[in-house]
Amino acid sequence: MLDRILLSRFRNHRETAVDGTAQFNLLVGENGAGKTNVLEAISLLSPGRGLRRAGLGDMPGQQFDGGFAVSAALLVEGEEPVQLGTGVLPERPGRRLVQINGAEAPAVRLAEWMSIGWLTPAMDRLFVEGAGARRRFLDRLVLAVRPDHAGNATRLENALRERNRLLSDDMPPDPRWLDAIEMQLAEAGSMVAMARADLVEKLEHTLAALPESPFARPSLAYQPGGPIEAEALIRALREGRARERAAQRTLTGPHRDEIRVTLSGKGQPAADCSTGEQKAMLIAITLAHSQLLEGGAEQRPRLLLLDEVAAHLDPLRREALFDRLRAGSAQVWLTGTEIAPFDAIAKEAAVWEVSSGSVRRLS
Repeated sequence: MLDRILLSRFRNHRETAVDGTAQFNLLVGENGAGKTNVLEAISLLSPGRGLRRAGLGDMPGQQFDGGFAVSAALLVEGEEPVQLGTGVLPERPGRRLVQINGAEAPAVRLAEWMSIGWLTPAMDRLFVEGAGARRRFLDRLVLAVRPDHAGNATRLENALRERNRLLSDDMPPDPRWLDAIEMQLAEAGSMVAMARADLVEKLEHTLAALPESPFARPSLAYQPGGPIEAEALIRALREGRARERAAQRTLTGPHRDEIRVTLSGKGQPAADCSTGEQKAMLIAITLAHSQLLEGGAEQRPRLLLLDEVAAHLDPLRREALFDRLRAGSAQVWLTGTEIAPFDAIAKEAAVWEVSSGSVRRLS
């Protein structure tokens, strides 16, 4: 689990320390107090842009010098603590720094030490927004199983960006250069696509074994945006060059993947379900994913960041949520405006009151 979490000049937190954590950790306070900022800081101890997908320039507090730092100790039983840190220097505001045990490292290395997942109110529209948000959600789930997924996704993104640049040039691109870029794209893209497909299949199997209630049970299906096998993807890219040069972008590949989610029993697409049903399906997917990880051969420490989740559940579903979380091994962080919704776990949780960017331990 994570402990001794320090936030320095991050959002509205000048200097905040969160120490003495437990499996359940509650951050309680008024809206705007800085609860979600703590969760966002923790989420930055993983590859990517964090749970808000904010730019680096938005993270330092406006009253500070343009830099920020987040650090924590990763505690693993029987082993020395691992010191994880990330932040931005004022003189280099566009570059994120990552340190592991004091040594600088690329952000993708953070996935080797632990996995972090989250649910936030902004994700309530996941099923009605564009496919890009669902791909990011799926990739976060894959990353928890396969630490190398971040590197593969980065290589895919870089190759795709370069190919699109060549396709949009005024001069026709050199076919030999396109061959080289397409090979890179297909190799990385195939690994990304196969990892996504494998996880969706396993998640669907796990979800199918769950009861219909108290959470709405979704059914998942992976829809690839092109051939999954590398050789087939290379052929598709080569054959589509003329069409894609006219469009000035790549139209085939994992960057166009989609995950189809339907409400089991009704067979209704998630986008057409009620807001409550969509929320319940998101929770069900998150819990099924956590259950799937419990059975994995490779066990890294896991964190779940649940922002304002309990407040929108009735007592029966809250109790079911806490029971599922209690049965797992993940460290859980929850936020709320009051302690009442968390009565069932309050006695076993570490509880902090958050107010105006400061954190005070309650229990």
